[in-house]
Amino acid sequence: MKVFCLGGAGRICMEAVLDLVQYSSFEVITIGDFNLEAAQQLAASLNDKRVNAVRVNVHDHAATVEQLRGYDIVMDGTTITLNGLSTACIAEAGCHGINLNGFGEEDASHDVFVRNGKMCLPGFGMTPGVTQMMAMHAANQLKEVHEVRVSHGSYRPIAFSKSIAETTVYEYDPKLPGRVVYEKGQFIQVEPFARPREIELPEPYGKSIQYIIPHAETRTLAKALESKDVQLIEVRGTWPQQNMRLVRALYDYGFMRNDRINIAGQEIGIMDAIGQYLFESQEGHETELYGYSLHIEVTGISAQTGEACKYTLTHTHPASDGSVEGWEKLRAYTRNVGIPLAIATELIASGQTLCKDQTGIITPEEAFEPSIIFEQLSKRGILIHEKIESLVEVG
Repeated sequence: MKVFCLGGAGRICMEAVLDLVQYSSFEVITIGDFNLEAAQQLAASLNDKRVNAVRVNVHDHAATVEQLRGYDIVMDGTTITLNGLSTACIAEAGCHGINLNGFGEEDASHDVFVRNGKMCLPGFGMTPGVTQMMAMHAANQLKEVHEVRVSHGSYRPIAFSKSIAETTVYEYDPKLPGRVVYEKGQFIQVEPFARPREIELPEPYGKSIQYIIPHAETRTLAKALESKDVQLIEVRGTWPQQNMRLVRALYDYGFMRNDRINIAGQEIGIMDAIGQYLFESQEGHETELYGYSLHIEVTGISAQTGEACKYTLTHTHPASDGSVEGWEKLRAYTRNVGIPLAIATELIASGQTLCKDQTGIITPEEAFEPSIIFEQLSKRGILIHEKIESLVEVG
């Protein structure tokens, strides 16, 4: 099998590449990146004869398609704003595809994937990705699902890469149509900072107020759980509190609209300027606590006992405090996101999915049995924890 790692020299995708080298059976692992020097340095550091590096530019559609032809799958680590372009290249090249984001830009390539007999899974990292697996693990044990609340803490600097700075601006864009909740059969658009709720994440993260975010889980879980009459799906998230305070202030003062301003005859978006400043500043590259934490609540009627109950699933990973080699500081965040991407990449390429005969755009819920993902994560020290509580009142 051959895998092309598109944007493979980026901070997150390089961790997925490392995981492929350490755990996968791919015979060829190509790191394709616009920054050829960074791709070559990564390939050299991995010291594995299966790994090579090439320069790729997804803005050159025809050339990129030719570079991708012959690969079984493309693991796409490019940014949200490039995912439409990159997915179009993957589809036309006749490869399976997978990426981290899943904001819907991939849907335009659905018919091309179908025509070429390939599948594409948009959005498989920690969230979206593992979050859907945790929700489905609980839902599979319920005959009725009432409410699903997906929450996470993403503890990383606000702008350690340009793609992360872009994600911050994208998710809190007041005009973004994808910020929705699912309620009684309808998707309801909400504003940034809607529906605050206190969530207690496993230590060292603890309690924080989280808000609705525009992640793919809302729509994919609504589709997956339609037969179980799910009534409410909410997806929340938080970054480090200093990041949230900054984003809140920028939102309150209208900066998140990214209005165009003119400085000395040059027109730019105000958030484009702030994002560039954060990327170039020390403050944009530091935070007090690093890592990732998921928290999933699912309520419904138990298939085993027939009683109302609540499943709470969380996850933990090796500490970021330097006590575990390879998980120091930012790598605790980037490995949490990159490792699930690598796991899903090999499962799709080797046909180990629940929908191996399906083509076109697929969802995480359609693709994988949750226990398969959990088992692979545990081999890397990422553990899923489950608590089941009865909601039956004792009279």
